[in-house]
Amino acid sequence: MIDNYIALDLETTGLNPARDRIIEIGMARIENGNVVKSYDRLIDPGVVLAERITELTGITNDMLKGKPVISEVIAEILEFIGDTPILGHNIIFDYSFLKKAAVNAGLTIQGKGIDTLKIARRVVPETEHKNLDYLCAYYQIDPGHSHRALDDALSASALFQKMYEVKPEDSGFDQPMELIYAVKKDAPITAAQKRYLLALLAHNQLELEEELESMTKSDASRKIDQIISQYGKNT
Repeated sequence: MIDNYIALDLETTGLNPARDRIIEIGMARIENGNVVKSYDRLIDPGVVLAERITELTGITNDMLKGKPVISEVIAEILEFIGDTPILGHNIIFDYSFLKKAAVNAGLTIQGKGIDTLKIARRVVPETEHKNLDYLCAYYQIDPGHSHRALDDALSASALFQKMYEVKPEDSGFDQPMELIYAVKKDAPITAAQKRYLLALLAHNQLELEEELESMTKSDASRKIDQIISQYGKNT
């Protein structure tokens, strides 16, 4: 069994790392099955949270005010991880967001991971659901505050250890898998896009629900297309 790993979980504004953003990261360094160090931080995504995200996580816009943006903390996050495998429930999701942030900062992230979701599909195929909440209930694991990053990271770690007791011969317990996610560095919003977007907003008496300077070129294009689609090209 892999005894040393980083249990990791992210809360985000959505499911697509190309356009959605991290709002919380929780990590715990596990050595010989024990937590030896943890990391828990809220992240300012630069956008207004959708109500469904607040309902799911309990994280509000006010809680994120004044918190660092991901570019300010990605280096310390990667330092915490180092070359240790990362563990999580559907870990490729969390890895994709971290790799996006790393690439944008000109940094690299190690690509080894342990996916408790994939292991659960083999170890307990009989369970009705395979989400973390359900599996915690199935194994009588206290999930703490579900859908908060550190608690979910610790729940995934506990789940890993519980499943090992059931089927220790499963290969997922001995060898981390390669995490593969292709990503390109984001280009910042252009001056021309800023001018055009601001003109569209002013003409239609709209407010931007994200910070203009934090937008990428792709973000700006999507927002411009959204406004034109709804209100017309009228500037």
